[in-house]
Amino acid sequence: MEISNASRAEVLTQALPYIQNYHEKVVVIKYGGNAMINEELKQQVMGDIVLLQLVGVKVVLVHGGGPEITGMLKKIGKESVFVDGLRVTDKETVSVVQMVLAGSINKSLVNLLETKGGTAMGISGIDGHMIRAKVKDERLGYVGEITEVNVQPILDLIEKGYIPVVSTVGCDAEGNVYNINADTAAAKIAGAMHAENLITMTDIPGILRDKDDPASLIPHVTFAEAEQLKADGVISGGMIPKVDCCMDAIRSGVRQVIILDGRIPHSILLEMLTDEGAGTMVVEA
Repeated sequence: MEISNASRAEVLTQALPYIQNYHEKVVVIKYGGNAMINEELKQQVMGDIVLLQLVGVKVVLVHGGGPEITGMLKKIGKESVFVDGLRVTDKETVSVVQMVLAGSINKSLVNLLETKGGTAMGISGIDGHMIRAKVKDERLGYVGEITEVNVQPILDLIEKGYIPVVSTVGCDAEGNVYNINADTAAAKIAGAMHAENLITMTDIPGILRDKDDPASLIPHVTFAEAEQLKADGVISGGMIPKVDCCMDAIRSGVRQVIILDGRIPHSILLEMLTDEGAGTMVVEA
């Protein structure tokens, strides 16, 4: 369907107040799931991030890479083992995690942002000891629990006009490297930066009253409502830690948090620059 020039102008006019609201504000985007694997969606997400940078939004892109790590481990003949949904990470595995996250994925995202006209710089949680961590659970090996976040390297990059692209590996004072959950890392970084918005991309529409019915999307949820939904079993499984990360971010100073369906084309722009939005907004009250 052809869109007239008048329609294009109307869309831009409607977006203006949202652009003004986010101008010079920090927005942290946790990138993963299907939007990271599907090449067409990846191209769209990177283009949307560059657009946001060009209109004055200070975007911080935080990424994971679970499927890619699993694929690399399979290539070297190492089986992936999970406990409570977290990857058991021994010495050999953590070296693969570092190589995949801080290497191939991080640099490919930087390269893609640059080809879309953006200015990006890739860093990991190890750089500048940005993400300090300790052992989360002895059963998991080198899976880290964040103890401290130093956002100065991110702030320095933003000041120089870059989109920081952050891979979620951390370290401790002894130099041990840890695999860090990307949702947790994004929430901690957003909180430390008092971000205007944290957008966490996932493979479902948001929080659903009925997990099998996309039309049952809950567009807004308060802390109290979230706790009740957990008690009722509506928020369950892997969505529990995701929602908990959202709540932690708000407690740390993030104004609002969105759980977003990364499978929807241009979902970031729909959420940030339109009335309708594209996921579930988590608010304190």
